[in-house]
Amino acid sequence: MVQSYAMKRWHLALGFAISAFFLYFALKGLEWGTFWRALKHANYWWLIPAVAVYFVAVGVRTWRWHYLVRPIKRVPLRVMFPIVAIGYMGNNIYPARAGELLRAAILKRRAGVPISASLSTILVERVYDGVVMLAFVFLNLPEVSRLSARSGFMGSIQSLAIWGAAAFIGALVVFLLAAMFPRQTERLLRWSIRFVPARFREATLGIGLKFLSGLEALSSPTEAVMVFLTSLLIWLLETGKYWLVMHAFPFHVSFFALMLMNGVVNLATTLPSAPGYVGTFDTPGIAVLTAYGVPKGIATGYTIVLHIALWLPITLLGAYYFTREGLSLAELEKEERQSQAVG
Repeated sequence: MVQSYAMKRWHLALGFAISAFFLYFALKGLEWGTFWRALKHANYWWLIPAVAVYFVAVGVRTWRWHYLVRPIKRVPLRVMFPIVAIGYMGNNIYPARAGELLRAAILKRRAGVPISASLSTILVERVYDGVVMLAFVFLNLPEVSRLSARSGFMGSIQSLAIWGAAAFIGALVVFLLAAMFPRQTERLLRWSIRFVPARFREATLGIGLKFLSGLEALSSPTEAVMVFLTSLLIWLLETGKYWLVMHAFPFHVSFFALMLMNGVVNLATTLPSAPGYVGTFDTPGIAVLTAYGVPKGIATGYTIVLHIALWLPITLLGAYYFTREGLSLAELEKEERQSQAVG
């Protein structure tokens, strides 16, 4: 959360450049008449059940984080749900997924959970999310080939999926091994800090041990499978939102096609972008739908409405909870600087 001014400017500049690049492809060849008609005649009543399903997914996501944090400290779900909503808000309006650091900082303030331990649980979440997203893509590999052939966008999606699978699954294996063999991992950590300058060794060791404590929920295969199944449920519910919003527009694709769209767009949003994942969400989504023969104007209208429906309700809820906390980003950054000074 605390970054130098130059670093913040660099992140913003890179994010806006990547968003502009993606938006160029989203708007290239767009039939504006079809697009505006799709928006004008959409049945927006479908957004009500869609948003409701999405908040169920947020509730399941809160339970998953509660489950991962439980070995460190038992924090009630009623405490964690507002923090999760605040994290969504931070990711949606600040660059570089600042919401993840934001919820770790607030959890420390509310429940005394060390930030490094919280961040390890959040990183585990992201890795599991990536594995599920890749599973959605690999389940529809024939459709990925179709996307490459017909959409004219990102023709190497299969290669990217393979590299992504190697990265996410590799990280998951490392986490699982670290959780299942904590003593050996701690010995490896203590050995490796010899390469850290002497004045930083104690602080580095403390942070590393706290980080390892955040992996305790993966200490048995049963618990690891539980986290995976919960992650799968979260993303199936989110795909359910895609499916419900689809009914507001004059097209139909299968639930599996929307699983593919969900996987592709969420993998794309791991790239730096302008706040709110502008472009990195929309362009891949439009490309998937056009690969299924949906007119680009309709696909664009649907994807933009879906994006807003995913972004706006949780951002407003997160902003409400953040305001109710009586906090500001400046206060949290000040607290973090003080903690770093003590370290």
